[in-house]
Parts: sequence; structure tokens; C-alpha cells
Amino acid sequence: MRNTLKTFTLLAALTAIFVGIGYSMAGLNGMLIAFGLAVAMNLFSYWNSDKIVLKMYRAAPVDDSHPDPRVRAYASDVRDLAARAQMPLPKIYIIDQDQPNAFATGRNPENAAVAATRGLLEMLDRREIRGVMAHELAHVKHRDTLTMTVTATIAGAISTLANLAAFSGLSGDSDRRGAGLLGIVVMILAPIAAALVQMAISRSREYEADRAGAEISGDPEALASALRKIEAYAHGVRNPDAEANPATSHMFIINPLHGEGMDNLFSTHPSTANRVAALMELMGRRTA
Repeated sequence: MRNTLKTFTLLAALTAIFVGIGYSMAGLNGMLIAFGLAVAMNLFSYWNSDKIVLKMYRAAPVDDSHPDPRVRAYASDVRDLAARAQMPLPKIYIIDQDQPNAFATGRNPENAAVAATRGLLEMLDRREIRGVMAHELAHVKHRDTLTMTVTATIAGAISTLANLAAFSGLSGDSDRRGAGLLGIVVMILAPIAAALVQMAISRSREYEADRAGAEISGDPEALASALRKIEAYAHGVRNPDAEANPATSHMFIINPLHGEGMDNLFSTHPSTANRVAALMELMGRRTA
């Protein structure tokens, strides 16, 4: 409940930043237009989030009749884990990328999809893959997939609108030049503020999905082991689609962007060491 309240508070802050940029550009009318755009973007994201992200990563649907035994096992395990979680079976996809990673998307559990990269299926053992997919199913069950897609949409729009604000008043009379200077300030600060909010939302949802995913699989140690392996290899293998679309990086189980992540203001994910420690603590409570 605490994490849910925090998430909606941060989403409200993200929307407020967007509306605030509109006010800086055109006063009350600009604020109203920005608010209308925010509503429209959220509605568009609600209905199309899964299609947008899956197309972006060229994900291909698979099932347990696939010729590759690793893919068959992956699809079969997702089916089993969804039954264990008492939730609808999501669509199952594979992404032809070397980087080991996975994500979930969709507006609700009835219209959701999970995707794993080829690198994930090649690198992890079956038990670890189950741990990862249980984590992704937890995101679906808790409707994090919609929250994170809306977050990415608004954050991306803030950057675009901030750039427009910077150039909207750079020419003309002194009043417009003054507005242009304000626009430059907005261009610099608004995307930073939006990124901080986006990252805070992502980190809180990852911890919760780790915990709930461990409950679904009944194997916290498997997810902890998978996180260690993915962290060790993911940043050494580039994900070109994620690099081209950094606003989606928070959707993956481990940050897909090249470089190390830390549990601080500027990371989209909690540190892997902190996540593993929380999972091992959960395992200790289960065995006590």
C-alpha cells in the first residue's frame, strides 16, 4: 500500500511538471492545453502500450510448440507460473538480442505480454528463468506495466515540450525574450526533474516485483541468482533498441543501457546487490 501511494504521488508530480511547462509557455491557456495533452497521452498509452513496446523491440510471439527446446520450456514455465499466480496467461514473446534481459508490458492482466531476450534464455538455467518470469508476472499482476508505460510517455513528452518552451520566446520583443530565458531554464530543469521522478517510480516497483515474484515462484534464491548473472553480463552487451529508446529502460528487469546502475537518484533500477540482499532476507524468513 505504501509503495502504491508513493507511485501515484510521483505520477501526479510528473503530470504537474508537464502542466507547469505549459503554464510557463502560455500562461493559463498553455496549462490547460498541456493538461489536455497529458490526458490524451495517458489514454493513448492505456490502449496501445503493449503494441508500442513490442514493436519497438521487434518481439516475436512464441508458445510451447516452438522448435527450440529452450523457448518451449520458457513458454511452458510462463504458463505454469501464471496459473500459480491465479492470473490470465499473458502473450509470450522472445526478442532476438544477445543481452540477457526481460520485461513485461500491457494495460492490465487480461491484455499483457512478457518478453525475454534470446541472451537470457541462453545464459540462465531453467530455474533462474522461472525466477525472472515470475518477477515479470508480478509486474503484470500489480498493473505496474501500465504505470511504467504512462511514466515513459509523460517523461518523453516533458523533454519535447521543454525544448519547445526554450525556443518559443527567443525572438521578438523584450517580453518574449524574457519568456525565452525562462524557457531555457525550463528546458534544462524540467527533464531532470521528470527523470528523477521516473526513476523513483521504477525503483519502488522493482523491489515490490522482486518480492511478489519470489512468492509466485516459491524460489527467492533463483531470482537472486538470475539477477547476479544478468548484472554481470548485461552491461557488457549492448542493447541497441534500448539505447535508441532510453525512456523504456526502466521496464527491463536490469537496466539495459550501457553502464553501471546504483541505488541513487540517477538510477532507473535499485542496485542489484540491494535487491539480492532483500531476496535472501525473504528466503531466510521462509526457511526459519
